[in-house]
Amino acid sequence: MNRKLIHWDKQDQTGSDDIILSEEPLSIRVQGKPYSMVMRTPGDEIAHAAGFCLAEGIVDTPDDFNELALCDGSDSNVITVTLSSDRRHQIINVLERRAFISQTSCGVCGKEIVDDLNEMIRPLSSENTLDILNAYQCLEHLSQHQPLRHKTRSSHAALLFNADFEMLAAGEDVGRHNALDKAIGKLFLKKRLTEAILLVLSSRVSYELVQKAARARIQIIFSISRPTSLAIELAEGLNITLACMAKGNGLDIFCGSRRLVTPLNPDCDESRELVT
Repeated sequence: MNRKLIHWDKQDQTGSDDIILSEEPLSIRVQGKPYSMVMRTPGDEIAHAAGFCLAEGIVDTPDDFNELALCDGSDSNVITVTLSSDRRHQIINVLERRAFISQTSCGVCGKEIVDDLNEMIRPLSSENTLDILNAYQCLEHLSQHQPLRHKTRSSHAALLFNADFEMLAAGEDVGRHNALDKAIGKLFLKKRLTEAILLVLSSRVSYELVQKAARARIQIIFSISRPTSLAIELAEGLNITLACMAKGNGLDIFCGSRRLVTPLNPDCDESRELVT
């Protein structure tokens, strides 16, 4: 949206028009009942809801959806989700819970969160390796894939890459969780989520983002800002590689460094693991 503002440059002030990032509620209804209300940037609502449902454990595959639609057309702020008969019976406890672990209450400690999530999400067994320099360049070039940020300077982004560093999907939103749900949802609905190996985030990494990546079976997470202690603990427990941009240059790698390799010789295919 466009809005008038006043710009002050330490000496003078001038009026101008600027583009402001939109934020609106999105109601996600499952089986006709309210499940969650999220504040998000309009756009990619179907993919957003699909990624959200995967993260919450409502679905495991796109075939678990019977219908996924905007309630009243493209201008709606309500998504309706109906599930297959088999899936409804499999997740009765999830539908009754209506909050998943990401909506933790006060008094729940980090260890309890990690233990609960480790019970609900299988640790990743895949051990793909990536050239660390090429992976780092995906993080360096993040801003090239943030059109909303260039216009508004206020959006988060999530990018998904395959083993050949081809960008498979991107999501932008006022919320970092929403951006990731949108990116994951796009691939999930195309049944191509298994191709995603590297996730690049514009934000810090909290445990909820690790949780979403784990549900999507994404092995490697790079971020601009540092992860929280609980995110590192969860990533380690779920066998996920976690790294962020280091101060000055390079990466700070917190766990799973064996997946990041450096070429021994640029002219051959040999490579070696990082020192741990």
